[in-house]
Amino acid sequence: MQISRSQDEQSYLIRAIDAFQRKIVVIDANHKILSANQQAFDVFEKNIIGKTCYQAFHNFSSPCKDCPLDKVMRTQKPALKESQALDLMNETCRYFCPMNSEEIIDGVVLLDFGIPILEGLEEKLQQSNAFLKNLILSSVDAVLAVDKQGRILIFNEAAAEITGYNQEEALNMVDIRDVYPNNGAREIMRALRAEEYGGPGKLKGYKVDIIHRNGEVIPISVNAALVYDGDREVASIGFFKDLREDIRIKDELEKAQVQILQSEKMASLGKLAAGVAHQLNNPLGGITLFTKLVLEEYDLEEAARDDLSRILRDAERCRDTVKELLEFARQTRHLMRPNDINRAISRTLFLLENQTIFHNIDIIRQLAPALPPVHSDVQQLNHVFMNIILNAADAMAGKGSLTVTTGLSESKNHVIIQIQDTGPGIPDDVLPHIFEPFFTTKEEGKGTGLGLSLVYGIVQNHGGKIEANTSSTGTRFTIKLPIRQE
Repeated sequence: MQISRSQDEQSYLIRAIDAFQRKIVVIDANHKILSANQQAFDVFEKNIIGKTCYQAFHNFSSPCKDCPLDKVMRTQKPALKESQALDLMNETCRYFCPMNSEEIIDGVVLLDFGIPILEGLEEKLQQSNAFLKNLILSSVDAVLAVDKQGRILIFNEAAAEITGYNQEEALNMVDIRDVYPNNGAREIMRALRAEEYGGPGKLKGYKVDIIHRNGEVIPISVNAALVYDGDREVASIGFFKDLREDIRIKDELEKAQVQILQSEKMASLGKLAAGVAHQLNNPLGGITLFTKLVLEEYDLEEAARDDLSRILRDAERCRDTVKELLEFARQTRHLMRPNDINRAISRTLFLLENQTIFHNIDIIRQLAPALPPVHSDVQQLNHVFMNIILNAADAMAGKGSLTVTTGLSESKNHVIIQIQDTGPGIPDDVLPHIFEPFFTTKEEGKGTGLGLSLVYGIVQNHGGKIEANTSSTGTRFTIKLPIRQE
């Protein structure tokens, strides 16, 4: 509807437009300036009426590239245009509003809002949103945001990796309660509202488990926060760190510390054992020698001969113990050369498998072919294998199966030997002590407690490692020996 205005109304309207503290310019379809308010005249300090907009504003000889006036004429819709030249105050946002006469657009009204903060606002918002999106999606930690109903709103690639769900599944099919075991989601929300984990609405370093879609339980650390719209809680966001690698490293460090303590203990006891062994060697040699001479040279009564034979047996037993002490203290000479581990194991099994205790034990060989030779003392390695295998036979009480496996490590730098039995396993309170000198669970007179400590020392002397894993269905000893190119 066309509005009919009196002369007074038109006068008031012109005065109001002139009083408006923003530039207003009327431009026809041919880019000619038809009228302007006082603010526009004050800025340009010259008469711009009759000139083209591109000449008056930019001193151009032709219309601007992507001219908003042309866009208005083409689309018949308003347009925004960023400008640096409309005034001297760096006010840069122009609004071009179509102006029509009898439903035909024949020009535009240009309003300069002069709000610098609006300059490029839409583009900057888009850039900011894209940056935040990329920041979240590329985070090495899993990022999940959920609404109050448990629907997942944000789900990045790291979250997909740790949960097993892809982004489409998570956003459309998965509830946050599916990610936690039991009532884990409620536990998180309770902690978020508590004081002790960073204050209400915040959660720092909270340890909890989540469930991978394959059923694996994964330990994580969570930093989380509640999200508010004003005073209203609308969502929560969490940053999850997978703790599996941290736990693995911690376990390896603890094992390394135990091995260091064990090595220090073995070194100290080794010095003591060497001293004791040397002090006992000479008198034991004399006892053995003279007892044999008496038995050979004299015609003794049966009772006396039995007594001397018992002395000789005990002296020889002591001599064997001294030999073990010297071996434990590494005071004996070793012959190191390249040796075939499979051959050493086969030789040990050949010596043992015909003994009575092995008659009801099924021995399974899984020896990898063409293993590289290991620089070692084969006699000592035979001692290692024999000790572990005999202990396994004792643990199984002569019934079960014994599996001996060899192979290469993933790095191809070590030969791995595993000896697995089907015995009852080693008790948890015993396992940490099995490599300690003089520790034994056997009856008195059936063991010195030096067997596995000698094994440990021999393996370590070869630059290797040994460990035991046990359960109620058996024990597995794993020996790792380095391959050295000679």
